[in-house]
Amino acid sequence: MDTVTFGVLGAVTAGRGPHVLALKGPRHRAVLARLILARRRVVPVARLVEDLWEEPPPRAVGAVRTFVGDLRRALEPERPPRAPARLLVTEGPGYALRAAPDTVDAWRFEAAVAEADRLPAAQAPDRLRTALGEWRGPAYAEFGTEDWARAERSRLTELRLRAVERRAELLVELGRAAEAVPDLDAHLTEHPWREESWRLLALALYRTGRQADALAVLRRARALLAGRLGIDPGPRLRRLEAGILAQDPDLDPPGEPADAAARLWARATEAYDRSVAAGSRARLESTVGLLRSLAVTGGGGLEAAREHRITAVRAAEETGDAELTARVIGAYDVPANWTRSDDPELARSIVAAAERTLVALPEETATDAARCRLLATVALESRGVRSPRGPRAAAEAERIARRLDDPALLAFALNGVFMQSCTRAGLAPRRDAIGAELVALGTRHGLVNYEVLGHLVRLQARSALADLTTADEHAAAVDRLAERHERPLVGVFTAWYLALRQAATAGSAAGSPDSSHDRAEAAYRSAAGRLDGAGMPGLERGLLPLALLGLRLAHGRPAQVDPRADWGPYRPWAEPFALLAEGRETEARNALRALPEPPPDLLYEALCCAEAALALGLGDRPALRRTYDRLLPASGELAGAGSGLLTFGPVDGWLQAIRRALEA
Repeated sequence: MDTVTFGVLGAVTAGRGPHVLALKGPRHRAVLARLILARRRVVPVARLVEDLWEEPPPRAVGAVRTFVGDLRRALEPERPPRAPARLLVTEGPGYALRAAPDTVDAWRFEAAVAEADRLPAAQAPDRLRTALGEWRGPAYAEFGTEDWARAERSRLTELRLRAVERRAELLVELGRAAEAVPDLDAHLTEHPWREESWRLLALALYRTGRQADALAVLRRARALLAGRLGIDPGPRLRRLEAGILAQDPDLDPPGEPADAAARLWARATEAYDRSVAAGSRARLESTVGLLRSLAVTGGGGLEAAREHRITAVRAAEETGDAELTARVIGAYDVPANWTRSDDPELARSIVAAAERTLVALPEETATDAARCRLLATVALESRGVRSPRGPRAAAEAERIARRLDDPALLAFALNGVFMQSCTRAGLAPRRDAIGAELVALGTRHGLVNYEVLGHLVRLQARSALADLTTADEHAAAVDRLAERHERPLVGVFTAWYLALRQAATAGSAAGSPDSSHDRAEAAYRSAAGRLDGAGMPGLERGLLPLALLGLRLAHGRPAQVDPRADWGPYRPWAEPFALLAEGRETEARNALRALPEPPPDLLYEALCCAEAALALGLGDRPALRRTYDRLLPASGELAGAGSGLLTFGPVDGWLQAIRRALEA
């Protein structure tokens, strides 16, 4: 019988010879992926349960055993009954996959890359090409949002990128520069932030006699790094550009003579770069500038910025220099239009550091601008938290910024004001005014990121106010800006807006109500696909099921809540629907009464409507009065549309239904 092989460099698969094995559902593949990731080590059943479910069902352990049994039948179909498994084995408290090292594509890839490092330079490029041929798509593709897979996905992806660059470097050094050019060009199309790839491409072009093309590549790299990341090229890129302009003989293909003066120039440049970068305080501030620029690139850049930001802040605090710490915290003025944090624990840490720094700043030397930036940071990072501190910090930052008449500072402060503008329903006009001022500031003063933010804020606010025509104009404007200035995250929000629009107009669209409802649902699911890898868990988690719930309720359909879906922070509003559908009315009523007030974010009205739907279904008069009072200030608006992502239908329809129920 053929050996069973496994693939994780793309979708998770198992196969025997040319045949792909049927692995049943996604949780079966998740178990297999988790065991492959463990590299033949035992994974306890408790850990599998924890990784497979955010909130495990009562019989989770039994379900895991069922998944393992199904996998064993697929992997070893001819194993006699009750004979011990040889591949997916039970050991101690859990299971292990005893796959041979050459049967898993990721393991073969890593072994080939390591082998290439040991081979003579002439043989290594072909070995690396074979290794790179193992990739079929993103590693552990369907589990990109799972915590247990994230680190391994990142590690394998980085290893692949380095393998591409190492192969190109070898080809260039072996005098085969022309072979490296096509692969590097394709590589940079997907990964334009890789400075080493830009350097290798320019060097390869220069060594094939294309000096003008090499300089054009370096200019392209400089423009992209400045426009997308707000940084200058690194030392190696700068040295290469200087060398090409000087026709440095050191850049000639191997074996050609070099000029001592050119070598001296290159070494002096390197020494200068090393000396200037030696100051740790300068490096700290420069690092924050890089992180700020990385954050607007989305995906890995946003995740990297989030991961390293608190490290920079802590390093600054360790110096004991409050003014330096204020600069490091305040320099991260990344525009944000989503009012729920991607990492609440990190946000709390940033707020605490900003508050400590505000207290520690010496009165005699602290500038108003530094205090303004710290206050704006507190307002931004307190998003979605019901506390008086956030709104107070936002208001104080705005007052300082207006007094100083600094456009960039005012834009940063207004972002904090926006984040604190969801404390109750009906504040869409206030957010619309903030968005309009941000657009004006961004246009007048060249603050592209804040111009983008202003259009997104106005798109959200005009959607809430049921003015979809104006919202369309802002969607088109922000898409144009995103294309011109390479802001990939914008497309995520405009795709969701188009889905919202489809949902909001489904009842009036041509064709049957069922077909328009189905089109709206398909639009939501398509938009949700744009979130994969975008690096915004605070936006992504629970959004699709909540959007589908709103779509059904807005069009008078039963809720149909799937409790197994990832509801994220919206689970407390979803579970009572599931209980009610199962006939567990008392439990549903208790769950309804235990609901907190929705957090102060852009989905406040949507969650109020979900609560109203539950109260209507249960005839709970206190809950009906509570939701009526909360929703009344938003009369005339589209519930939830202030998010720019989804809607629960007209607020007035909910108010009317609540009034009828109370009068009855």
